[in-house]
Amino acid sequence: MGPSIHALLERAKRSARRVARSLRAIVEEGLRRVLSERSAGTAYELPDASVGDPAAVDPLEALSWQDLRGEIYGQPSSR
Repeated sequence: MGPSIHALLERAKRSARRVARSLRAIVEEGLRRVLSERSAGTAYELPDASVGDPAAVDPLEALSWQDLRGEIYGQPSSR
C-alpha cells in the first residue's frame, strides 16, 4: 500500500505552502480531479468475439429450450 495518511497529509501541507494556497483548497482540488476523472471515464466495451458469418442463419434459433439445453450439455436432440 502507498504512504500512510500522515505522510500524505504532510506532503499535501508542503505542496500547499509551496503554491501559497490553503490545505483545504489543495484537498478540494484533488477530490474534484479524482471525481471528474471517474465520471468522465469511458465505459468498458466488450470486444467482439463472435465467430462465423453474421449474415448466416443461426441453426440454434429453431431449437426449443429443451433441445437447446441438450445441445449445451451434449445430450442428443429429441427431434
